[in-house]
Amino acid sequence: MNDAYPTTALPLQDGDLLAAVDLGSNSFHMVVARYVLGQLRIVDRLRETVRLAEGLDRKGGLAPEVRQRALECLSRFGQRVRDIPPQRVRAIATNTVRRLAAPQSFLMPAETALGHAIEVVAGREEARLIYLGVAHAQPSKPGELRLVIDIGGGSTECIIGSGFEAIERESLQLGCIATTRRFFENGKLSKKRWREALTEVTAEFQQFAGTYRALGWQEALGSSGTNKAIGEICAAMKLTKGAVTAEALPQVRDRLLQADRIEAIDLPGLSADRRPVIAGGILVLEAAFNALGLSRMAVSKAAMREGVLYDMLGRGGADDPRDASVAALMQRYGIDEGQAARVEATMLRLFDQVAPAWGLDPDDRLMLQRAARLHELGLAIAHSQYHVHGAYVVEHSDISGFSRQQQQFLAALLRTHRRGIPKSAFDALPDRLLNAARRSAALLRLAVLLHRAHEADPIPQLDAQAEGSTLTLTVSKRWLDSRPLVRADLEGEPQDAAGLGVSLKLLAA
Repeated sequence: MNDAYPTTALPLQDGDLLAAVDLGSNSFHMVVARYVLGQLRIVDRLRETVRLAEGLDRKGGLAPEVRQRALECLSRFGQRVRDIPPQRVRAIATNTVRRLAAPQSFLMPAETALGHAIEVVAGREEARLIYLGVAHAQPSKPGELRLVIDIGGGSTECIIGSGFEAIERESLQLGCIATTRRFFENGKLSKKRWREALTEVTAEFQQFAGTYRALGWQEALGSSGTNKAIGEICAAMKLTKGAVTAEALPQVRDRLLQADRIEAIDLPGLSADRRPVIAGGILVLEAAFNALGLSRMAVSKAAMREGVLYDMLGRGGADDPRDASVAALMQRYGIDEGQAARVEATMLRLFDQVAPAWGLDPDDRLMLQRAARLHELGLAIAHSQYHVHGAYVVEHSDISGFSRQQQQFLAALLRTHRRGIPKSAFDALPDRLLNAARRSAALLRLAVLLHRAHEADPIPQLDAQAEGSTLTLTVSKRWLDSRPLVRADLEGEPQDAAGLGVSLKLLAA
């Protein structure tokens, strides 16, 4: 095996820098940390109010001035992380980017401005990262359950977890910007309008409130800017020392509603920057308190960006959450582990021989390993078109640790690992991933084809060479002659591989 392509990412060294960028719907944040003696030390923080959700229209378009505001911010962030290696920087986009009708039209210039790839995560993956950040910043007692509520600009995440593990995760389309726009679009405030809005928002929380209350928690924590701002208002009004309580929150709401318009809101401790969106934030939090029966919520100093940093520490190693998710999928769908292991081993033999010539990296290797383990997932649904079923499940499930693009990458590999290659198979992927996806698919196809008979015996000779888009595969003639079905499949493969942009040449020696 080629030592240049290890099965895990290169370990962090003392002094290495890591950065997490959070493209939130209200603010963009960046945290830079140094890895020292197994710990992360924050060395820099940047925050800019971008209000991305403010530019989102009903058709999923983004206002040009808001788009430009976001790109200028990312350009400034990009200058700070210019010298940090790409594998040490993770940029995460959340609710507003999820809701764009054409996300690539924003992501392509955004990635150029930042100088790094940007991942779009689903709501429940966002919730997991939020919880991870809070759990590391404020460790809990062993076995203790805690509730974490994060009110962002476009969505609200609610998580119950223990230790560093999120047990229940929910994401609602209720953020401070989105809710303010939804209920107070013309800027008018009134008690009647508030009561009507509170009824609607509380109903959103009640969808899962019963499950959460039955599970219970010993501590409730609020994260992100909205909860921090409300806690500061409570302290400024001398209602608490910074926490939010069931007694204090109605008093904050009543003080807010003394204003008849949003621009007239006068709350102690409230910054001018936060004033335009605080009404929606307080509304969401009051609904959460009502539905979940909260009496007190402390405010955490951490949020998703810290969770992203800690998630990076586990990636590519024994604690990579993506591998645990793949193992769970294998168990849930009854995947033949022996066959998956055979296909994976052969695929790795091929990968390690051609990766340098094809520009494939260790992350591509890890993704191919996961695709090999999951390639038969669709058999649990039906044998006919099982590659289509498997791809659909992988693309549309909530899978911990994976961004949307990573799930789409895996789904494309599963969709194309057998039969013909549809022209639309890779349409969901950004341009930067297309080359790796197509070439990875070619390798997975060959590994699956060579193990079609599910034989346990190893393949005696298997040599692969790549030059440009040409892949030359040399197989033992004796082995091939005794397997006419595999030979017939291999002879038809060059025509299918052409659909991947790969020119396949077969040799028997």
